[in-house]
Amino acid sequence: MSYKTILVHLDDHARRAERLQVGFNLASSFDAHLVALFALDSAYIPSYALAEGGSTMQGIERRRRKEVAAQAEGEFRQAERRAGGKAEWRLSMDGALAAVSLSARYADLVVAAQPEPGDAAAKTFAGELVLSVGRPVLFVPYAGRFQSVGKRILVAWNASREAARAVSDALPLLARAESVELVAFDPASADHGEVPAADVALYLARHGVKASAARQSAPGLDIGAQILSRAADTGAELVVMGGYGHSRLRELVLGGATRSMLEAMTVPVLMSH
Repeated sequence: MSYKTILVHLDDHARRAERLQVGFNLASSFDAHLVALFALDSAYIPSYALAEGGSTMQGIERRRRKEVAAQAEGEFRQAERRAGGKAEWRLSMDGALAAVSLSARYADLVVAAQPEPGDAAAKTFAGELVLSVGRPVLFVPYAGRFQSVGKRILVAWNASREAARAVSDALPLLARAESVELVAFDPASADHGEVPAADVALYLARHGVKASAARQSAPGLDIGAQILSRAADTGAELVVMGGYGHSRLRELVLGGATRSMLEAMTVPVLMSH
């Protein structure tokens, strides 16, 4: 198994260049085709502004979107020339979630942004993406530089369907990692078996992945905080975990660890639902 098509979502945030570079680095590593997709949601225009000058405001927003898209394409073309790999540019004026979801149907991995603090729309987008896109999503933090992703991997294991999906989706990265640590945080479920994380370590061993299994208990401490602390202590460059929550009508409810990681991640995080 390998990643052969990697989709990178680009938007109007300054960190898109770092996200694009992570995508190109992964594409080079796996000899994969990279798809750079620029897609934005419509900007919020207050009703009073629409009433007073709706057509003018909408025209300004259209021009802004075209200018930002042109800047993003310029960054893509420069990165494409440096990488010299297989890549393509896509532009969508549909909503970001709809556009990314459509292109993700034909990709193995989606690279997206961690929502920045105070950006409620980006937070909602990230949550909806991991729950609905049907592909593993690699979130790149809004701060820091990440020249390599996946040499040292921490897998947050809780014996759930989502965690099992994440491990399977991350196999191409796990197979190439220098070290893989499987950690059962506060294990309590009988699904863990006699030794938490031992079964999934055996599963990975059959795929040629050497992984150590451990458990960590810190009652009262948020699982997300435990994962981040463990990643920092062990020097992990990537966290692999299940994405938890549900989306009904207009209500998005994320699991505690998923929400914590999206808010506070310090290294790239691969999530699957």
